[in-house]
Amino acid sequence: MRERRNISRVDYSAKGVVVICDTAQKFFVETKNVSPLGMGLIMPEDTPEIVGKDIIIVASTLIMYADVNRQVKNDDGTYTVGIHARQFTPEVLQYLFRHIADE
Repeated sequence: MRERRNISRVDYSAKGVVVICDTAQKFFVETKNVSPLGMGLIMPEDTPEIVGKDIIIVASTLIMYADVNRQVKNDDGTYTVGIHARQFTPEVLQYLFRHIADE
């Protein structure tokens, strides 16, 4: 049986913060679109190569744990980044709860 549903991304413009899990680097980002399975972001010029990295993004009213699956440089030097949502692990949730009080 062929799947007929399609989960599309919808426009979602918000300021956010991305944390790269293995280095704890933080970047301020602009979200472009979102779905239950992923998100499109605009990241600053000084973003390192992060394809394949685990990240946590906090944007407006949502928190997502994700893999970075695409990073394309824009004409203005910023990057368009595509991420794919992952299920939260106990370790990621512990990290979030430990650091929420620090901010």
